[in-house]
Amino acid sequence: MGNRPTREFDFELPVGYMDEDGRVHRTATLRKMSGHEEAMLADRKLRQNAGKLVTELLTSCTKKLDDVTSVNRQLIADLTSADRNYLLLELRKITFGETIEANYRCPACGGTNHILEELDELPVNRADNGGPPEIMVELEDGYEDKNGEVYTTMSFRLPTGVDEEKTANIVKSNASRGTNALLSRCMVGLGDMPTNRREALGTKILGDLTMGDRARIERAFRQEMPGVDLTRELTCEHCGSPIKTTLDMKSFFSLPSAA
Repeated sequence: MGNRPTREFDFELPVGYMDEDGRVHRTATLRKMSGHEEAMLADRKLRQNAGKLVTELLTSCTKKLDDVTSVNRQLIADLTSADRNYLLLELRKITFGETIEANYRCPACGGTNHILEELDELPVNRADNGGPPEIMVELEDGYEDKNGEVYTTMSFRLPTGVDEEKTANIVKSNASRGTNALLSRCMVGLGDMPTNRREALGTKILGDLTMGDRARIERAFRQEMPGVDLTRELTCEHCGSPIKTTLDMKSFFSLPSAA
């Protein structure tokens, strides 16, 4: 009788889960997906909310987090998006392999570029051991309130699975409003504006910012966000134009084609 194949694997999270005592847990143990998760992926109700689908998949496949063996739905939902995306990537790799077929449309000529992506080559940015960092942004134009006071410093916590679930439907109907909703939930500071006032203004703050300042926020998140770097820079095989996009994940959990 041969050795029993390994079905569980350990991975170091880019950020880690901070418990109530302030301890950061970074080693997650994943098992390969089974027919139970295949049923989840086919569940129409779950597929209506990408955040909830990710939470259910990871809750089902995460065996433990360091010495935390009772991994429940709330713990997975409280993980940062950086850690959740990383676990999804590793779950895909241990279940189906490290290669994925991706398609990228060229914005210049409209041609489709078929690429075999090597998931093991995607860079992973890791936070220090102090837990989730805050992202600070200095705005050029700033947010001007009704009294004419201008606020130019914003700070954000990292988005979590809870944020993904709460904003998924908004993102689906309008990407820009979905971004406002997500950033509004994650904003923890706007200059010296009192917290209750900032929270009352909500998405209005993000909606009132100039496009230049919105681009600064996006750039800050892209540069400082821990986790898997999903950005892709390609050259169109049809016309030679540069393509800057993110990893095509439409077939992320589809069985690879036979050679």
